[in-house]
Amino acid sequence: MRHSLIGLLFLLVISLPSGNGLFGHDGIQIRTCTALKGKCFFGCRVGWTWVSFCHNILSCCVKMLKNNPPQVDEY
Repeated sequence: MRHSLIGLLFLLVISLPSGNGLFGHDGIQIRTCTALKGKCFFGCRVGWTWVSFCHNILSCCVKMLKNNPPQVDEY
């Protein structure tokens, strides 16, 4: 039973793409992160920089203004 729960949790975690999970492409707005001019994601998207944590598992990310990687244009 224990291995089944661990396996299920693992499948749920890897099925959430970085930055595009349950909350869509725009992230969510939490007051502490919005004060830093950022948005909260499960992981920072390409072209965004990690700033801090939003609650326990979300990451506060700020959009990069210069030196963006070429993968940013693919989204």
